Amino acid sequence: MAAPRHDLSPLTIARWRVPLWLVSLLLVVAVATGVLVGILGNNLLSKDGTCPESPAVCAEFTAFWDAWRLTRANFVDAEAIDTQLMIDGAINGMLDTLGDQGHTRYMGAEQATEWDEALRGSFEGIGAYIDVRDGQTIIVNPIPGSPAEAAGLLPGDAILAVDGDPTTGWSVDQLASRVRGPAGSQVTLRIRHADTTEVIEVTITRAKVVVPSVSWRMLPDQIALIRLTAFDGNSGSQMREAIQAARDAGAKAMILDLRNNSGGLLNEMVSIASQFLPEGTTVLLEEDRAGKREPTRTVAGGVALDLPLVVLINRNSASSAEILAGAIQDAERASLIGETTFGTGTVLSSYRIIGGGRLLLGTKQWLTPSGQLIRGQGINPDEEVVLPSNTLPLSPTDAAALSIEQLLAAEDTQMARAVELMVQAIP
Repeated sequence: MAAPRHDLSPLTIARWRVPLWLVSLLLVVAVATGVLVGILGNNLLSKDGTCPESPAVCAEFTAFWDAWRLTRANFVDAEAIDTQLMIDGAINGMLDTLGDQGHTRYMGAEQATEWDEALRGSFEGIGAYIDVRDGQTIIVNPIPGSPAEAAGLLPGDAILAVDGDPTTGWSVDQLASRVRGPAGSQVTLRIRHADTTEVIEVTITRAKVVVPSVSWRMLPDQIALIRLTAFDGNSGSQMREAIQAARDAGAKAMILDLRNNSGGLLNEMVSIASQFLPEGTTVLLEEDRAGKREPTRTVAGGVALDLPLVVLINRNSASSAEILAGAIQDAERASLIGETTFGTGTVLSSYRIIGGGRLLLGTKQWLTPSGQLIRGQGINPDEEVVLPSNTLPLSPTDAAALSIEQLLAAEDTQMARAVELMVQAIP
């Protein structure tokens, strides 16, 4: 078995956001067929016919192969035997033992291609990010302007069934594979909104979804509200343009909304951090398995270094969003308002696998500039403000339609507090 080629690009991934319209079987077709089947069929043999592991490990693979053969030959329901699903499950189980579920993973050739496309910001599908929390697959965030948003899907919605099939026990990958599809086709989801018992059926027509990661509006008192939903391939340039447009319009203070932002590209995070923090400011530490730490710092050219700033975070702020929030917090550049973030903190290195597949492997972990561990802990806000049940975060468009009095009394209590702080900070 040939060794996989290391392909760590500068587009290091902090955490992959999983779109419903993204092909799901992250565990592999090409990789599984070309790697695991080869391993099992030859008892973990290398190219020269020898086992590259210890005798004990090689023996364990022999036991696995025996279990594989017995299962295929004797399981009562022959139609239930799907070798690809069995292979996927084997890989998934192996990776889950690392404790980095949802991060370290395999993708087949097709999935790897669509994953690359995801980072470029356009797809065909319904347009929503998903995750599995406490065994329940949920909508993390519908993409603005997407079919999912038009159909009324909301952050925190539970997806109970797809085209009549219950999703109990499904992984994110299984759900995504069932919901994805070409533009013009339809899918019916059984949905239960957060904190309600009512269940509804929603039929959505898939479409090409363009994913803008930055949106902004001017609020009363010349407070600019900028929402960042992802760290995709052009998020840094979008952020710079949004800030410059806000400044040209007379912005005197700024609210940066990172709620429900579940991550993306590291270099785009550095670009965005550089808009708010002086050149040379440490934004994160990368720690390898030996404990060696390397800093990543901001670059010159920031256009929002002097504006009063407050940052909104919540439980769905993850990965790059957490790194950005932690860097701003450690630099004492702004207060963080909201709730403790998700707690994602491994650095994924990309390895190309024979057959076109991709291994995303957590090879380092993120730390804040002060050395705080993010993985499993998250970033704590400077001021905790919990959003009331059934209350959605105000979008920039909706917030801009309100008066200052209405904003200060808004059900979005996190936004209300941010506006209050910015009103006080404006000279």
